[in-house]
Amino acid sequence: MATIKIKQIGSPIRRPESQKKILIGLGLGKMHRVVEREDTAEVRGAIAKLPHMVAIVD
Repeated sequence: MATIKIKQIGSPIRRPESQKKILIGLGLGKMHRVVEREDTAEVRGAIAKLPHMVAIVD
């Protein structure tokens, strides 16, 4: 299955608790971390909820 690299570009400080939980669910939590996840609809949906905090990198 294809994978996708996700980088955290925004801080979770002063963000709603639900957004913090989504970050933790993606395996992020600290600035500029990059994780590799399977490219599924669930992961794409989590990224779509946090466009101001995460970015897809090559």
